[in-house]
Amino acid sequence: MGGGRKPSERPSKICVACGLPFSWRKKWERDWEGVKYCSDRCRMSAKGAGAGANA
Repeated sequence: MGGGRKPSERPSKICVACGLPFSWRKKWERDWEGVKYCSDRCRMSAKGAGAGANA
């Protein structure tokens, strides 16, 4: 999908936790459709916030 393209031409998304844009990375190649967060930090903070709301 994004491999072989210049970084400026790769697909991008908006992180649901921090709202910043992030672009395709090789490690997300198999599951780009399922990627929601730009980093582990955002993913963990979103899960932590969700768990606190249920308590």
